[in-house]
Amino acid sequence: MLTTAKIDEIRTRVREWRQKGETVAFVPTMGNLHQGHVSLILEAARRADHVVASIFVNPLQFGKNEDLDAYPRTLGADQQKLTEAGCELLFTPTPELIYPKGLDAQTFVEVPGISDELCGASRPGHFRGVATIVCKLFNIVQPDIALFGRKDYQQLLVIKTMVSDLSLPIEVIGVETVREDSGLALSSRNGYLTEAEKALAPKLKAAMDKLAEAIVLGQDIDQAISDTKEFLRAAGLEPDYLEVREASSLKPVSSDDKSLVILAAAYLGKARLIDNMTLSR
Repeated sequence: MLTTAKIDEIRTRVREWRQKGETVAFVPTMGNLHQGHVSLILEAARRADHVVASIFVNPLQFGKNEDLDAYPRTLGADQQKLTEAGCELLFTPTPELIYPKGLDAQTFVEVPGISDELCGASRPGHFRGVATIVCKLFNIVQPDIALFGRKDYQQLLVIKTMVSDLSLPIEVIGVETVREDSGLALSSRNGYLTEAEKALAPKLKAAMDKLAEAIVLGQDIDQAISDTKEFLRAAGLEPDYLEVREASSLKPVSSDDKSLVILAAAYLGKARLIDNMTLSR
């Protein structure tokens, strides 16, 4: 696997592949990779001739009081995981390369509406940072397909909307969430959990299961959400949000909607856990 921080090296290698008529898949990450990221690389290798990944802890998507400086950087271990999974090209740019004029002078991409609620309400400007860096990386790598985990469900829809609205010739593919045996969704931020907290963290998935069962049984959604929040608090987690939305648009649920998604975020110690679950009724 070639690791480079140079845009021209990325473009040269991708151009060589394209001249042979070969396809390129891209997996952007912030590093500190776990089995969920590995599953993205493996799926990318199944879908395309070549796999490119990036590792970049994007300062534009972190708020002033968030964990940018503390976010784990584990490049050596990440390179080994990527190589073993079949990645051929790794882009590791610096903030100075990506934002040479500084964050305040950077042109940005913003997806209106869908970016402003749920995680967007809790983290103002977060999805503007996500859309901007993903658009920039797409322009650098120019892949045929790009793969993202469905654990970050709102992020996936933001990126799909951006690609559609800007007519980018890239297929965005969501890959199923990888979980521990306990049900806890894999996340780099799970490393912030103490052993005691990690034993409690699977209650977030249990809460979604409880809410999904209530919805399928036809119970009032607002009451079911209220009951589920109490379940979370009793388990030691503090809900940030717990919502049921229409799955393809994240619009509030109407009586006619059949495809739904439960979206949850909760605080546990230093960690903010997010998860989701799709269901039909």
